[in-house]
Amino acid sequence: MGDELMEVLGASRSVISGELDWPLHGLRHPPEANTSGWYVWTGELSPDADFFQPWHAAHLVERCPQVEGFLQMPPGSRFLLAPGYVDVWDDPALLDVAE
Repeated sequence: MGDELMEVLGASRSVISGELDWPLHGLRHPPEANTSGWYVWTGELSPDADFFQPWHAAHLVERCPQVEGFLQMPPGSRFLLAPGYVDVWDDPALLDVAE
């Protein structure tokens, strides 16, 4: 198991609870403290402070094995994953750090 699977990411309750409705969205900010910088969700993205919950990447890979390779992408990366569909792109705005 790679080190990235032991890192903490932010996951929506829909992902954690097992209601994995497609598509699965992921974006990566620069890592901070003990987190990987990854945020993953299904459905509509919410601005609510408790939308993302801390979750180990290994649990995400157990639920959705096809996501493992994406978690190795660098900060500034995004992905959209659904059955029969994959999109990956760079999003430089994710690298902007508020002063």
